[in-house]
Amino acid sequence: MLGFLMTLNASLQAQTYNQREDVKQFIQQMVTQHQYDEQLINYWLENVKQQKTALDAIARPAEGRLTWAKYRKIFLTPKRIQKGVEFWKNNKDLLAKAEKEFGVPAEIIVGILGVETFYGRRIGNYPVLDALVSLGFDYPPRGKFFRSELKHFLLMVREEKTDPRKLTGSYAGAMGMPQFISSSFREYAIDFDGDNKRDLWTSKADVIGSVANYFKRHGWRSGEMIASRATVPLTATELASKKMRPHTQVKTYLQAGVTPLKSLDENAQATLLKLDGNMGMEYWLTLNNFYVITRYNHSPLYAMAVYQLAQAVATEYRKGM
Repeated sequence: MLGFLMTLNASLQAQTYNQREDVKQFIQQMVTQHQYDEQLINYWLENVKQQKTALDAIARPAEGRLTWAKYRKIFLTPKRIQKGVEFWKNNKDLLAKAEKEFGVPAEIIVGILGVETFYGRRIGNYPVLDALVSLGFDYPPRGKFFRSELKHFLLMVREEKTDPRKLTGSYAGAMGMPQFISSSFREYAIDFDGDNKRDLWTSKADVIGSVANYFKRHGWRSGEMIASRATVPLTATELASKKMRPHTQVKTYLQAGVTPLKSLDENAQATLLKLDGNMGMEYWLTLNNFYVITRYNHSPLYAMAVYQLAQAVATEYRKGM
């Protein structure tokens, strides 16, 4: 059996992608459902190279194998905080404009960009087309998802009049400073600088406006709190949940002995989150806006890193005001 699979894999790799039957079916769907130019897709896919490192990386995401203590150390560093302050200072007018228009705090936008790409310094060097084809057709656990993203990518480059072979991003096909996947780009990216283009690679205005738009569209509530550290008695630790969507009123947690360090609206919906931190288990009451951050990346570690980086950057930025 192992020998058969190795032979099959070698046979698939010997073919160009556009020669494979599963890829041919995808191409025909693009032609019939979206009136795509068949010759053009074949031309692009003929030279796609399998991204083996992308296939390896997708199987071991950091959010799935690191504790909060280790994950936090990656993003809550003095350098990342200082670079966030610099980014804020250099783009304060754009951030203020986005905050006014969309209601999303400047520090949250900065926090997202700091975690995602170190404020644009690490946007990824994978050819997006090659990464999405590799994951869509050679990674069965999530093949359906990545084939859908490949569809959106091809539609996106047609809409934006862009050469797909020139776009680079993460191993998973996320693009630009905010690392939007193709479907998110089409749905949430905006032209915030008025040049009739949506440029998430070089336009700070489009990047900032698009992140703010993403959060507003996912239910960000202006002026509301995000999360609060809490003390939890042993009798209430079982209330901790892996569900990110807030589902229990704060007053219910209070009645069980959970004590938030910040004052929270007792009638607000919350989730009690448990994280494995440096000093043992940490407990947090997380609210709607924390849940909205998880819509960007569904990991609670990711959302907490964004939140805490945003708070740290905001503290340093305001010291200099």
